[in-house]
Amino acid sequence: MNETNAILADIKKKFGPRVSQTNIRNEKRVSLVIPREALLEIAEYLHHVVKLRFIIASALESKAGFEIYYHFSNDETGLILNLHVILPGKEPEIQSLTSLFEAANWIEREIHEILGITFPGHPNLEKLISEGNWAEGVYPYRKNY
Repeated sequence: MNETNAILADIKKKFGPRVSQTNIRNEKRVSLVIPREALLEIAEYLHHVVKLRFIIASALESKAGFEIYYHFSNDETGLILNLHVILPGKEPEIQSLTSLFEAANWIEREIHEILGITFPGHPNLEKLISEGNWAEGVYPYRKNY
């Protein structure tokens, strides 16, 4: 069994139905669709047990809602594992990862600023890039489906 299959089997055993979908692009690129309520627990498990490094997060708005991909890496093997969370359009909110990863600070601020996603538990959601560029409550990357 290769590293990716072993990690996936371990995660499925531990988290069961909280991983609603597994998308395997190739043996080095995998996405797991999870509910927002499971993010902190699964991210902590990936970091402390599986020993993956949090890289960054990326977000977009789609017809499904607001989608966030949390990117984790095994730098030695090249495995990139993404946690994919879809937030409802009317309630774009998910717990901050800053309590686990200081590196989540700036990207969560940027996502909040350009998409309006709220991160409860974040220590400082002040503007990062837009001061004076657009009005309060305007989120330039929202598509408003």
